[in-house]
Amino acid sequence: LLNSEYFLPMIIDFHTHAFEDSLAAKAIPFLENEGDIKAFTDGRASGLLASMDRAGIDRSVVCPIATKPSHFDGIRRWAREVRATQPRLEMLLSIHPDDPDALVHADETAVEGFKGVKLHPYYQRFTIDDERMFPLYERLAARGLFAVFHTGFDMAYPFDRVADPVRVRRIIDTFPTLKFVATHLGGWRDWEESRKYLIGQPIFIETSYCLHEMPAAEARAMILAHPADRILFGTDSPWSDQAAELARWRALGLPEDFLAAALGGNAARLLG
Repeated sequence: LLNSEYFLPMIIDFHTHAFEDSLAAKAIPFLENEGDIKAFTDGRASGLLASMDRAGIDRSVVCPIATKPSHFDGIRRWAREVRATQPRLEMLLSIHPDDPDALVHADETAVEGFKGVKLHPYYQRFTIDDERMFPLYERLAARGLFAVFHTGFDMAYPFDRVADPVRVRRIIDTFPTLKFVATHLGGWRDWEESRKYLIGQPIFIETSYCLHEMPAAEARAMILAHPADRILFGTDSPWSDQAAELARWRALGLPEDFLAAALGGNAARLLG
């Protein structure tokens, strides 16, 4: 898959966020305050696209989070609209663990051609290896959908171990056919545990909001120790600057074939 302008491998950011225009003006200040962090875009799809243009990123995967069961339909409606007008944005859906129609919604996600869902144990208030989640994991796997999970701690919440690498490992061992995408190098600010339990395992790992928080040599070693076809470039935009995150990746001095796979080739394969 090539970037037609420069004849370079396509660059795909596998972890971004955006909101409907009517929600962005409220959501971004609220989230900035919750996490004591500053956004790099206005939170709209148009702002994400402008950021992609500045960074030279071809496509972005947008990861909404249903913080209530009732949010599924609204997220789906907006995702349909964006998908119809902005082909550079790959829209995911999100299913809340307490949704009584969770399994039906997983079926509908697949039928409508969406490739996956985003799940966030902190914002959706579940523990990643809680057995009440198992029917949903089974249905996602059966439908061939991938699931992007927040893993590790979260800056907006107490550091409870609801999504730590040990729990993640239990899920990938229990559901080997589930296309599990672990964000933040397998566990934000829990990277020693990630090295112990996840690095080297058959799990997709993306790297958002990590490279500026650890020595470059440490990040490089973790990335190279993981299967080359299971690493994904991600930024967590708007919470990281896409151009700066891409520059950090390129500064790691990775082999060219590995870099091409991580920056876009692996994502293109996962997206079908």
